[in-house]
Amino acid sequence: MSGALPIGPGQLALASGFLAAAAGLSLVLALGLTRSILVAAARAYVQLLALGLVLRWVFGVGTPWLVLGILGGMIVVAAQTLTARLRGAPPGLFLRGLGALAVSGFTVTLAVTALVVRVDPWWEPRYVIPIGGMVIGNSLNGVAVCLDRLFADLRSRTREIEALLALGATPWETVLPSARSALRAGLIPTLNSMAAAGIVFIPGMMTGQVLSGTDPRVAAAYQIVVLLMISAATAVGSVLSLMAGYRRAFDREGRFGLGDG
Repeated sequence: MSGALPIGPGQLALASGFLAAAAGLSLVLALGLTRSILVAAARAYVQLLALGLVLRWVFGVGTPWLVLGILGGMIVVAAQTLTARLRGAPPGLFLRGLGALAVSGFTVTLAVTALVVRVDPWWEPRYVIPIGGMVIGNSLNGVAVCLDRLFADLRSRTREIEALLALGATPWETVLPSARSALRAGLIPTLNSMAAAGIVFIPGMMTGQVLSGTDPRVAAAYQIVVLLMISAATAVGSVLSLMAGYRRAFDREGRFGLGDG
């Protein structure tokens, strides 16, 4: 058998029963998430079905500028999502997050497709767009956790940081303990996924390929590459965003500006 079994509208409607169960539990337990569950599910339906139509068109057109443009659009949306998630963080992080995600996203994606998988041509959309989406999405999650932990930790250390600055420490020297903690927090989810893959769960990339009829050994090799590239993208994106973003906690004279509010 080759190719995944098709899923029609009736089967999608039947699968929606799982959603109804989750929404019902939220309602019975008064979790206050029923509306959020329904809205999130509706968005997933619309966005993913639209994505399927767009990708079908893109695969037919197949030009490098279109592929790179789609990756760039993903990165811009990811940077906007990042700044929206970081509540309480200092302003001015959009461009810094955009730069970090762009470097990690483009570098890791093109390195994997051109050097590891050896796609020909290097911009083949069937490989570049899905792999780029995984790289950017997972890098976004790592960067968001890293920066959120960084600024929360810095705010909790306001008096300590001000005292260190008064004693002559540089902003980076005062930030370093928080930076290490933030980087660990950003990388731990990826490391946990790598450690549990194949035993606790079968990752999405491998599952999709097996369902489509790919030899499980080939699917396993692809999944290993994906996990490694995600860890690299998360690490690079987190470090770059931290190095570019921590200065927003200080003014031009090097005074700490977050406060403890």
